[in-house]
Amino acid sequence: MKLLKLVPDDTNIKFLKWRIPFFAISILLIAASWALVLTKGFNYGVDFAGGIEVRATLTQTAEAPVGELREKVAALGYGDPVVQRFGQDNQVSIRVRLPDEVAADKEAAQAAAARIVSTLQADYPDFRLDGNDNVSGKVSGEFREMAVLSLLAAMAAIALYIWIRFEWQFGVGALFALFHDVSLTLGMFALFQLEFSLQIVAAILAIIGYSLNDTIVIYDRIRENLKKFRKMPLPELLDLSVNETLARTVMTSLTLLVALVPLLLFGPASLFGMVAAITLGLFVGTYSSVYSAAPILVWLGVTSDSFVPKETVADEQERKARGVV
Repeated sequence: MKLLKLVPDDTNIKFLKWRIPFFAISILLIAASWALVLTKGFNYGVDFAGGIEVRATLTQTAEAPVGELREKVAALGYGDPVVQRFGQDNQVSIRVRLPDEVAADKEAAQAAAARIVSTLQADYPDFRLDGNDNVSGKVSGEFREMAVLSLLAAMAAIALYIWIRFEWQFGVGALFALFHDVSLTLGMFALFQLEFSLQIVAAILAIIGYSLNDTIVIYDRIRENLKKFRKMPLPELLDLSVNETLARTVMTSLTLLVALVPLLLFGPASLFGMVAAITLGLFVGTYSSVYSAAPILVWLGVTSDSFVPKETVADEQERKARGVV
C-alpha cells in the first residue's frame, strides 16, 4: 500500500521570494496587536483583576438578561460589575472588583459574594449558583507580575539556548519569532475581549514551546545545509531547508489541529479561551518559523562560513609547514 504524502518529495516552494512583503506584514500585525493591547486592554479574569466571580445558570430562562443583572448587582454598591454570558445563552459570569479593604478581608469578600447570590436568587427563582471565586487585589497583582516574568524568562532562556547551540543570529531570529507569536495572541485577546486568566498564560507558554520546536527543526537543517552547500546563495539555501522540513511541519500542525478543533467547537466554555489561544498559536507559530525566523538570517549576516571552524595560529603554522597553501 502506497503511503499518503501530504508534501511531495520534490516540493520546491520559493518562500524567500516573498520575504520582504511577508516580513512587513508581520511587523504591521505586531504593531496592530500592541495597539489593541494598549487601547482596549484585557478582559482580566478574577485571577488577574482581583475581586469575586459568580458563575450561574438561569435554568428556566432561554437567554440571561445581562442588562438587568448588571443593574441589580451595581445597585448593591460594589462598583460597576462585568456581566457576560458564559457558555450557553442562559449561563452568566458576574465579576465584581471589590474595594481593597473588602478584598483583603476573606470573610468580608465571602459575605459580598453571598449577598450578590441571595439578591439574585430572590429576584430570579431559577437562579442556580454554579460556583464562585475570590482573589484579593494584592494576590491578583502578584499573579500578573509573575505571569509577565515567566513569559520573559521563557523567551530569554530560549534565545540564550539557541545562541549557544547555533550562532547569535539564530538566537535573535528565534526571539523575534516568539515575540511575533506572543504579540498576535495577546492582540486576539484584546480584540475579542476574551477572558484573560492563568489558563491563557499556560496556553502562551505552550505556543512558545511549539513555535520553538518548529523553529529549531528548520534551523538545524539550515546549519547542516550551510556545511554541505558552501557556494549556494543563502536565500536558495534557506528555501531548500524549509522545503526539506515542510513535510514534518505540516504533519505536526495537522495532528495538533485534529485534536484542537473538536475542543474548540464542542469543548466546555471554561476551556474555550485556552484552546482558541493554542489554535491561533499553531498557525502563527508555523508562519513565523517560515517567514520570520528563516528570512531574518539573511539580514543578520549569516553566511556559508558561519559554521566553518576558524583556523587557529597553530593550525596555520602546521598547514604552512606541510606546504599547503
